[in-house]
Order: sequence, then structure tokens, then C-alpha cells
Amino acid sequence: MSRDTAPLPEVLAGPLLRRLSAERLVIWLVGSRPLELGLMLHPAGHPPRRLTLNAHRLQRLPLGQHAWLHLIDVPLDTPLPRGVRIDYDLKIVPDGSDVGGERGIADWAPHLLHEGATHPAFVLADSHRRLLHGSCRRPHHDGPDGLVRADAWLAERRETPEAWPAWLLMTGDQVYADDVAGPMLVAVHALIRRLGLFDETLEGATVADSQALYTDAATYYRREALLPDIESSEDLRERFFGGVRKPVFTSANAHNHLMSFAEVIAMYLLAWSPVPWRLVEISEPTLDETQAARFGEERAVIERFADGLPAAARVMAQLPSLMIFDDHDITDDWNLTADWERTAYGHPFSRRIIGNALLAYLLCQGWGNDPDRLAEPLGEAAELLDLAASREGWLPTEEQDAVIERLLRFQGWEVEVEGEPKLLVLDTRTRRWRSERSPKRPSGLMDWEALSELQQQILGATSVVIVSPAPMFGVKLIETIQRLFTLAGKPLLVDAENWMAHRGAASVMLNIFRHSRTPGHYVILSGDVHYSFAYDIHIRQRREGPRIWQITSSGIKNAFPDTLLDWFDRLNRWLYAPRSPLNWFTQRRRMMITPRDPDRAKAGERLWNGAGIGLVELDDQGRPSDIRQLDARGFDVTFPPRDQES
Repeated sequence: MSRDTAPLPEVLAGPLLRRLSAERLVIWLVGSRPLELGLMLHPAGHPPRRLTLNAHRLQRLPLGQHAWLHLIDVPLDTPLPRGVRIDYDLKIVPDGSDVGGERGIADWAPHLLHEGATHPAFVLADSHRRLLHGSCRRPHHDGPDGLVRADAWLAERRETPEAWPAWLLMTGDQVYADDVAGPMLVAVHALIRRLGLFDETLEGATVADSQALYTDAATYYRREALLPDIESSEDLRERFFGGVRKPVFTSANAHNHLMSFAEVIAMYLLAWSPVPWRLVEISEPTLDETQAARFGEERAVIERFADGLPAAARVMAQLPSLMIFDDHDITDDWNLTADWERTAYGHPFSRRIIGNALLAYLLCQGWGNDPDRLAEPLGEAAELLDLAASREGWLPTEEQDAVIERLLRFQGWEVEVEGEPKLLVLDTRTRRWRSERSPKRPSGLMDWEALSELQQQILGATSVVIVSPAPMFGVKLIETIQRLFTLAGKPLLVDAENWMAHRGAASVMLNIFRHSRTPGHYVILSGDVHYSFAYDIHIRQRREGPRIWQITSSGIKNAFPDTLLDWFDRLNRWLYAPRSPLNWFTQRRRMMITPRDPDRAKAGERLWNGAGIGLVELDDQGRPSDIRQLDARGFDVTFPPRDQES
């Protein structure tokens, strides 16, 4: 029996544990049909509970003929205990009443169970003092997967629930919509066909609709030819690319940029679950000699990525997670400058591409962070998907554009979680502070209003953990290089977006840290840059000022070019030594920054280059007591404190 005709598994992806608390459980799952489910909970030392997932606890949204998103949101009258392991199960009831024929996770997703376990489990931590965090999981990076390492680390502690992290914080680029390997795109299209994911018309494109897109001769490795290239972007091309014709999208790897809603949904399924890979075959399309060689190299890497998916899915089924977008979840350089926004949103096809990725983010990532906050946009998305199901699997164009337009204007992607310490996840992409000096210059990562709201959220807190996808305190040399390219009018060539790139945003952010009523201890968790580091920071000439720790872990499955990073690291140490006058030309000159040297690095190196995931442990006052990178190669890298300033 071929993969195209074999019966579909009932569950395609998930469950993913999202925002969990003692009073409420939020779980994400995709099935091949609408499922009747029952939730079993068995806290250690407590009697088990069974919860029927009725319409008030389970929302089902069609994604295609054989794909249904299940959003499970269960309020609990009796709170669950904290600090103990809670085994759980999702029972599939065949006809909604035959309890005797139900099947549990051990039956339909045995890969989600650790060795020796009969069920997956989770722990509701007493505090936010142990956190896993990371970003940038690029499937075709030729290296190991940090989520696989996280699963192995968790398996070693299965019997010690007090050692489990409170959260898995995914700090950006959970999928790469703009940088896709050829074999992955072939798998995406095969999965779209197998599941009958929704089609759409494409206004302003060189192809009429998604079906024509998938079969076009340029659909593999030449998609830049299909991207919008319009007169209004002439100035943009001249300024950023020296007059060379380029698409609106500026990623250097946009040759396989995802475009349709179905493509992005398929990417999430293939990035998060091993099950869809059993439904597709990767057949090499018609390619030229160079493309065929690249396809073969990428295919080997993608196959190794798929081999690790059982472990990646397992860790996301055991740890509650919060997720925030960065650029690659949508497209490279997303909202980097006002000019970029004007050009990208000014054309119906580019606006649709961005909107499709943002709509998929809402359904696959955003909803699970805070269902109440996202209830309105989710409701609008649900109406759109129901219309598509009633119209033979085609998304209605007018309604799709209207939903996208409202999503692009939506403010409320950020996340706030009360606890010790308070946890804040920032939206640094959609509320930008556009440059007052020139629309060509990078925008601030958050505007004045968003930063003011941030300050209000942390007033009175003794300590706070802030998730900022891009580091607030980065490598000075790299930021200087980005600034030089900005002054030359080419910020897109070096991804020139950092907190210090916009004078107003940087000034307000630094003033928040210096405010007398804001927390005494800040821990900033970041990703984005494809290397890892840790800084201790405090304000100069203030004994009782706040203490700040910038902790960056990147990437989960990505890395910086080794030789180039070595040079940047060495030059940064020379040019920005403690007594260097260059420090006084930086906006953070009032801050004293002390880098921590990774214990496995060569003498003097401060940047760790290796895929993995970060682990930070905080003491009772919210100060880091242990900072480490769980390197995906199977060892730990620690960042001990040091006395010497930098």
C-alpha cells in the first residue's frame, strides 16, 4: 500500500503543552479528522481525574479535508498540585460514546513516551526559577537539534520532578518560512496533497492560485522569480542592492520562500512531528545540475532532522511552552525599516505572504500563549476556515484579506505570566518605533508606547525575567558593523536590527533599567544571533542600582560561521576592552558590562558557537545561580561569573 492510499493516522501532530497552570490547561493538537477526546490526569500521590472535552473545552478548526486543529482549553475547578509529576493521557473515543474502544497516547503516539513510561507527564513548577530557552531551529542546518538534547536531559530527570524547568521558552524562529530546503518544500507539497490543505487565489502574483504555484517551473529554488517585483520597490532595490533586481523579500535564501497558507501549516506539521513524514515521499523534481547537487546534500540533512523528531515532539509534549515570533517565522527583515513596510505591505501578493505566515503563527504558536488575549483574532480566523471548508476547500479571497489586514494591525502578541519572578515575553516585531530621521534607517524594536507599557508591567516587582528575541545587550563590534552599513544606506545587507540601532528606543529602554521603582534584578533571555553568551551588567556610579543579566542562547539548530565568529570575538575584545575609548561612543556607556567566559571555550573566548538550548537557574532573589548551554553534541557549557570588567 502506497503512502498516498494508506489510512491516515488520527493524530498528525501533538499534543504540545502550552500555557499550563494549576487552574487551567492549554494543549495544541492536529488530527486528520474532528476527534472526540477525553483528558486523563494522574498527579503523583493524588487520585486520577477524567475530564470530558466538550465544546467549551475543545475547539476544532478545519485546515483542510484531512487536517483539523484541536485547541484544548480546560479550566479546573480543583487546582492541580504543584511540584509533582502529573501523568496525563488524551483518549480518542471512536464515536464519542464508546469508552471501551478508546485509545490513548501510548497507542497512537508511543514516540511521546520516555523509556519505561506508560504516559507522558508534566510538572507545574512552584516558581519560574528554572527555565529552558532557545531560538532559531533551522531544519536544514547541518548539525544536531537542541530539542533532541533537551529531551535526553529531561529523560534523565524523569523521576525528579523538582528538577524540571518551569517553561520551555522558544524565543523566535521556531520555523523558517523564508529559508526552506528544496527537499523540505517537496515534503510540504506532498503533505498538502495528502491532507487536502486549503487552497487560495493569489492576487498580484505571477501565478493565479496556490495550485498553479505548486506546479510552476520556478517553484523549487527559483521562487524569487515568483515574488512581487514592482515599480514601487525600485528605490528600495537601488538603495539596498545597488540597483540589482530583487524581490520585495530580502532574505538571501528566499529561493524556496513559503507563500500560501497551506505551505506554512504543512511546515509546522513537518517541523514538530514525525508522523507527517510517514505520509510523504521526497521525490526529486526536475532540476538543473547545480540544483540537483544541492538537493541531494539538503536531503541528507533533512532526513537526519526527521530522525530526531520523535525526541523533539516528546519534549514539547512534556514541558509547557511559550513561543514568540522573530523574523524568520514570517520573513527575513520583517518590519526592519519603514521603507520595507511601505514596499512589502503595498503589494497584495507580498502582503498575503506575510499575512499567511502570521495567520499560521496565530493558530500554531500565538493562541497557546494566551487564549483569552487572542480570542478575537482567533474567532475571526475560525470563521475564515469554516468558510473554506464550506466552499470546497478554497479560502474566500475577500474574507482572507480582511482577516490578514486585522492581524497586521493587531496589538497584543506579547505575553505576561505572573509568578516569582514575573515573566514577560516581548513583541519586538509589530510595534516598531519607525525612524524619525529617515525611512531607510532601522526602526526601533519597540515604540515608545510599547516600552511605556513594559515599564508599567514591571513597576513594583522585585525581579523580572524578560524574553527579548534579539539581545538587548549584544556584541558591540557586530552592532558597530551594522551601524556602519546603516550609515551607508544598506541596513538590509547585514540584518541591522538591534536594540541600539534606534536612538529613541535604546534611550527609553536604558532609562527603564535606571528608574528607581523598577526591579532590582533583571534577567534578559534572548536568541536570534546564532551564538550564545552571558553578560553581567550594572549601572556605573550607582552602588544600589539594578543588576541585569543578558543571557543569549542561539540557535537550537543553527550556528554562526566558525571562522567569522572567532574573528568578531577576538576583535571585539581588542577594540572594546575595559579602558578602550570606543566604549564611550556606545549608547550603553553608563552600563558596566562584564562578559562571562564559557568554560569549554579557548582562552579569552566569550561567544559559544554550537547548536543547543539554554538552561538558566535563578536563586530566591531572581539572580542567576547557574547559566549553561546544553550543547546538542551531548555536553554542557557553563558560563561562570568573572570579576574583570569589559
